[in-house]
Amino acid sequence: ESSQWCAWAAEQDRRVLAAVALHPNEAPEYAAAGRLAEAIEVIDTLAAQPRVRAVGETGLDFFRTGEDGIAAQIESFEAHIAIAKRHGIAMQIHDRDAHQAVFDTLDRVGAPEKTVFHCFSGDADMARVASDRGYWLSFAGNVTFKNAENLRDALRVAPRDRILVETDAPFLTPAPYRGRPNAPYLVPLTVRFMAETLETDLDELCAQLAANTLAVYGEF
Repeated sequence: ESSQWCAWAAEQDRRVLAAVALHPNEAPEYAAAGRLAEAIEVIDTLAAQPRVRAVGETGLDFFRTGEDGIAAQIESFEAHIAIAKRHGIAMQIHDRDAHQAVFDTLDRVGAPEKTVFHCFSGDADMARVASDRGYWLSFAGNVTFKNAENLRDALRVAPRDRILVETDAPFLTPAPYRGRPNAPYLVPLTVRFMAETLETDLDELCAQLAANTLAVYGEF
């Protein structure tokens, strides 16, 4: 399977970049089938492709996975961290109801140089801790939700050179289109809202976000 995927990746349009990983919720399933090590090996092989610029989403999800799946999630997360470091590419973290466990894992094994909290879901205190450690915080459309003041507080305290923006498609569509499928064409709505929240010039924020994206993922 890995050779077929690698051949496919090599043939794709050079404008397309990729990230590869086992989602945390998949790790217990592979472990139960005795195939976790095999699946991680495939991810390692794919991560060597030049158009693959990140490992992720990887991380921990204690919302959908119960206690019996935590060990497999941590094993998978640690393996993905090692892959990102081995290939010198970014790592995108999925963190749901597992903030401290994610930090503990990164502290225990050492985070990759470029570590991104995908769809950041913490508060201002977590944003300070993450940015102090040199991590990037990626904000999705839910920063526009009325009940997401914690995300706006996090955005306000995060250093400008440590913030990113994303879709998290097909969910977390920004207001006023919440409830519809999310897609990249809606990112400008999130960016405009972020600029208003930060009380900063929109063009200036766009330039900063572009620079941050290049710093994490490299030239397109």
